[in-house]
Amino acid sequence: MNYQTDFIFHYLRPLFFSCDAELSHERMLSWVEIVSKFPGVIPFLRWKFQEESQELRTNLFGKIINNPVGLAAGFDKDGRIYPSLFALGFGFIEIGTVTPLPQSGNPKPRIFRLTKDKALVNRLGFNSQGIKEMVEKIDYNTKINYLKKTKKFNYSLEKHKNVSFGMLGINIGKNKDTPLEKSWKDYVSALNDLYPFADYFTINISSPNTDGLQKLQGGQMLYELLESVCLIREKLEQKNNHKTPLLLKISPDLDDNQLQNFTSVIKGFPIEGLIATNTTLDRQNLKSGEKIEQGGLSGKPLLDNSTEVVKFLFQELGNKVTIIGTGGVFSGADAYKKIRAGATAVQIYTALIYEGPGLVRRIKKELTELLRRDGITCVKDVVGIDS
Repeated sequence: MNYQTDFIFHYLRPLFFSCDAELSHERMLSWVEIVSKFPGVIPFLRWKFQEESQELRTNLFGKIINNPVGLAAGFDKDGRIYPSLFALGFGFIEIGTVTPLPQSGNPKPRIFRLTKDKALVNRLGFNSQGIKEMVEKIDYNTKINYLKKTKKFNYSLEKHKNVSFGMLGINIGKNKDTPLEKSWKDYVSALNDLYPFADYFTINISSPNTDGLQKLQGGQMLYELLESVCLIREKLEQKNNHKTPLLLKISPDLDDNQLQNFTSVIKGFPIEGLIATNTTLDRQNLKSGEKIEQGGLSGKPLLDNSTEVVKFLFQELGNKVTIIGTGGVFSGADAYKKIRAGATAVQIYTALIYEGPGLVRRIKKELTELLRRDGITCVKDVVGIDS
């Protein structure tokens, strides 16, 4: 059945790729939003796509998830279709990047397919419907009592009948008009308003498409940001009686000295995780003519570089900080490479665009086969063995 799904997708992919990349993605989001409202659609997707193996069950931030394959931020920026995405078999999903206030992002066109390289270039610039709109979309049923009590954003349970069960991360960013030296205010605002809804938060300080943002990855700016977000997290933990992990998403373009300085700073704060990595500005060894477009590159060409960052971080931090590896994962072998380098889990995005919804199950199957080949009974047992 999944063979048929893959065949149909690859047959239809030229049609999907015949129009602007962002327009095609928006049409997909809108279509899934509509279809998922019909009873039985999400159970059908689970039946068709979900298949788990005992070897892939793992612990992520103190919670057991079915597998270590997640969806990276950017695919479902505003939390519109993540219940349907969970049904594809992801172990966890990250929505966002969301900004406190709505913003349109950079001028279009701003997403480009590099088909010869199995890559994308984007210069979206944190286009976001804002926090209020995201909360209206999230069907986080386990927090309904909190929402009834506060009546925050007039949340209505009737709007959200497709309840999903899985680990949900929220990626947060700053608004374009917020001065860089006051960026911490946007991240604090996002944590304050979204705290009841996330299983973890990712602080995005590495997108190359927001002017100056990557300066937050080092020195005094990083220190001041972490000081602010960790303080508000402590207060929110006491208020809500639970602690939500904080992660940082970093760039693959940092050199060893910059990575060393970065890890030196975060060692002084209770940061639970890192996502390695965001998109790159590097354009070496690309074949597609669209490589000249400005923006961050994602996809297959990023695999080796991002995996080296995972390895560096694991060597510096060991098991003290959980690493999620993203960048160039198209197969179970790619995922295995990142896990052996030090990643507890991996994320995909660009590969899903090129390979279709059957990819999640295929990666899990291939990863399970590799573990069995090597006599490994649990995926966590190979984390970092190549570092």
